[in-house]
Amino acid sequence: MKRKTGQDRSITSTWRPATLAVRGGTARSEYGETSEALFLNSGYAYDNAETAAARFNGEDDGMTYSRLQNPTVQMLEERIALMEGAEACRAQATGMAAMTTALLCQLQTGDHVVAARAAFGSCRWLTDTLLPKFGIETTTIDARDNDAWAAAIRPNTKVFFFETPANPTMDIVDLRYVCDLARAHGITSVVDNAFATSVLQRPLEFGADVVAYSATKMMDGQGRVLAGAVCGTAEFINEKLLPFQRNTGPNLSPFNAWVVLKGLETLDLRAMRQSENALAVGKSMEGRVAKMLHPGLPSHPQHNLAMAQMKACGPIFSFIVDGGRRQAMDLLNALELVDISNNIGDSRSLMTHPASTTHHGVGPEGREAMGVVEGMLRINVGLEDPLDVIADIDRALTKVGL
Repeated sequence: MKRKTGQDRSITSTWRPATLAVRGGTARSEYGETSEALFLNSGYAYDNAETAAARFNGEDDGMTYSRLQNPTVQMLEERIALMEGAEACRAQATGMAAMTTALLCQLQTGDHVVAARAAFGSCRWLTDTLLPKFGIETTTIDARDNDAWAAAIRPNTKVFFFETPANPTMDIVDLRYVCDLARAHGITSVVDNAFATSVLQRPLEFGADVVAYSATKMMDGQGRVLAGAVCGTAEFINEKLLPFQRNTGPNLSPFNAWVVLKGLETLDLRAMRQSENALAVGKSMEGRVAKMLHPGLPSHPQHNLAMAQMKACGPIFSFIVDGGRRQAMDLLNALELVDISNNIGDSRSLMTHPASTTHHGVGPEGREAMGVVEGMLRINVGLEDPLDVIADIDRALTKVGL
């Protein structure tokens, strides 16, 4: 690599977020390309045997193998870290690889985790099914209740794990309180920030220790690739997470990293416009459905907290129809513009029925406990003209008698 201006923190420290999203982390080769180069290689050759030995024992910082370093992936990691305000970042193969790595790299038999009850179905599988297999106990709580966090702490509690806004209930967690509580007890706070990204919310500024992402969602933003990322201090990333990742291998491919790099260039524009569109769609529906779950609306019980923590509330919200699963599915089937899809963060408007898709595996009791009722629908509002999305949903609501 020739020029590493985008990786020189003495230079990037003066750049504003929009500039970091376009140029942060960039390192040009001797060819001087303007777009980031795509390095599709698994290994590296060495000038001599001594250089190879020096790299493996840490005396030479050159690259050894793409499970540890790849120039394209490294550019993405540096860009995400800069945008997040983190010391370091490691990219992962998927969002769930990021969540799994962020937890398992620091936990062992006998440890205890306090986790939010409302979470993505696969995250609940991690806390409810996977961790107990390794002798790691988990207590799930209503993360909206600050007192519940304090009450759940045990002498062996090592991690607080939660997302805000939560998927799909849109619960908001008081970041400052919970992260300060964790730090006061020597507990590591791990925040899933996929619904917001650093454009709308920066958990590290509220005291979070680790921020994990499904970069598949808003960072890519166009439904093209799977990717994940974990951000934190250099000590956490290099001493705890990296040994786990290098030996278990949940690595991101260079091509997927390159696609996400391109997505980050427009993340700010997309996140803000989709937030505006989602707010307009939510306002148009309020009063027609049994319950609206949009933190950007004053009707949301945690609206003020959301506004204090977030620049905007993002493209995703949920709502409940009083006719249960049948009416919810009839509404989905009546849509003409909005796609039925379980993805989120996409530039296209998407809607899903969480109880039968993303949270099916949690089971009826788990869904009931977290508030994922049969009449709930979750929508990701895209970049279409919001009036067209509103018209499509209006037709569907009318067709199902709402």
